[in-house]
Amino acid sequence: MLLRGIISTPLPSSLRLRLATPSQPRNVSVSSRLHGDYPLSVSDETLESRGFVLRRSVEGLNIEELNGVFVAVGFPRRDPEKIRVALEHTESIVWVEQRKTRRAIAFARATGDGVFNAIIWDVVVDPSFQGIGLGKAVVERLIQDLLRKGISNISLYSEPRVLGFYRPLGFVADPDGIRGMVYSRKQKQKQKKR
Repeated sequence: MLLRGIISTPLPSSLRLRLATPSQPRNVSVSSRLHGDYPLSVSDETLESRGFVLRRSVEGLNIEELNGVFVAVGFPRRDPEKIRVALEHTESIVWVEQRKTRRAIAFARATGDGVFNAIIWDVVVDPSFQGIGLGKAVVERLIQDLLRKGISNISLYSEPRVLGFYRPLGFVADPDGIRGMVYSRKQKQKQKKR
């Protein structure tokens, strides 16, 4: 199951779409009402004092090492050239480097139209560094960066087992009945077989 998140001001009731069949299967949407600057739970300085360096560009990012973190958290291994292309089309990026090893240990990125909408992708933390606030740190900074650019409609997709991670960051499920949909080649192939 995928989770779709939106951080925005709700539509007035006169503009909301009313669905005739609310019992249909649906994806889960998340939303938050965030205005102004997004607060950080841990400062850059505190992270630095703990041996971590925050990065906001691809400069110095080793794609093979990043791919290793993807695999370590259960993502499929990706073609490094495709990762490079995806990064070229990324609106905002935040990653954490362990100062001692100079390796990427936490990562998140957002793509979008640069004005209204953005989607957060690839939130990962090396398993040996999970549980110490690095995932929260990269997501908070992505949200902060996007809001500063005036982008307030922020979505994300997540596995159900980590929904609890996103809720304290301001995301909520099904805001005002908004639901996301995902194109599925599998679904389309099933329809062709019928």
